[in-house]
Amino acid sequence: MVVPTKKLSRARYKKRRYQKEKLVNLQLQPCKNCGYLKLAHRVCPECGFYKGRFVKSFKKTKDQKQKTKI
Repeated sequence: MVVPTKKLSRARYKKRRYQKEKLVNLQLQPCKNCGYLKLAHRVCPECGFYKGRFVKSFKKTKDQKQKTKI
């Protein structure tokens, strides 16, 4: 029976194994509220809606802008 001369490291094994997953394109879907293309099962970055309800606001206020400059 043939035996490999050296054991493959995890990095080498996974590098070869997961090449197919890297090539998959992103599955973008239109937001039901605004129509912006977004990833599935994520909050819309434009309007902040998820599953038809408001979840999060992405607009920065003046206080937040000043804090980031410091």
